[in-house]
Amino acid sequence: MLDEAQLAVVARLEELGERRRGVYLHGPVGRGKSFLADAFFDVVPGPKKRVHFHAFFRELHARISERLHRRGAVEKAVEELVGKAEVLAFDEFHLHDVGDAMLMTRLLEFLRRRRVMIIATSNHPPDGLLPNPLYHDHFLPGIALVKELMDVVELHGPTDYRHLHGTPRSRFETGEIRGHAEVPATPVTLDVHGRAITALGVEGSRVWFGFGDLCEKPTSTHDYLALAARFDDWVLVGVPRMSTCDREAQQRFANVVDVLVDADVRLTLVSDHALAEIIGGDALDLARTASRLELINSTG
Repeated sequence: MLDEAQLAVVARLEELGERRRGVYLHGPVGRGKSFLADAFFDVVPGPKKRVHFHAFFRELHARISERLHRRGAVEKAVEELVGKAEVLAFDEFHLHDVGDAMLMTRLLEFLRRRRVMIIATSNHPPDGLLPNPLYHDHFLPGIALVKELMDVVELHGPTDYRHLHGTPRSRFETGEIRGHAEVPATPVTLDVHGRAITALGVEGSRVWFGFGDLCEKPTSTHDYLALAARFDDWVLVGVPRMSTCDREAQQRFANVVDVLVDADVRLTLVSDHALAEIIGGDALDLARTASRLELINSTG
């Protein structure tokens, strides 16, 4: 059963589908944006491709690096990734890195030339992308392209459905938040893209990390993606209140959760604090992170 806000969005999507017009669907977390966008994507005809933000940009950076110093490196990398798609769905559209923002502008220019229909979901309206005032002006051309290529539609229903208790629907949702966990006796140094990342231990496909090693050191989303491909069961130990961490650590924690949700990796948080006490601070993605962690807080 859809609520009134969702039904209003469905009516807009039907109209946009008839015109084959892209949509930028934004609103608070847990209102059903991805659910409605996926349904819209499924019924739109033509060659299609669905991508997640972090994985897409990891692959884009890798392909550009393969052609570094060659003319047209970005254009060729984008062309390979988009392929023959006439419809591109972008889930969790968000930008906090100025380099990714510049690449996004190039991508949007390419999609406009190719007349690709874009379906995007985001927690932020277009004008809220790349919000850091030091860099925001750099993405104004990209924001203009978002508004040119897509109708901006807001979904602002009264209910965050992720807070409703239920049985787990994914491996991620089988995780838990607990006060104590046994940790292997011997730490392990993992090689990730030629860099050393310390794990508290490894046992088969399960890996233990200390919060400080993973979020308070200069690790990246590319690291988390590579690690999620190797381990499908993570235990993150010593998770503090986010309000006591700097913004970089908060953002890394948000990115870890994003990657593990997308990869459907089980996550156990070990903390002296309840989820309501953990989540706080200034990182813009923590509202989404809190909503996603409610999945394991409620069902794990």
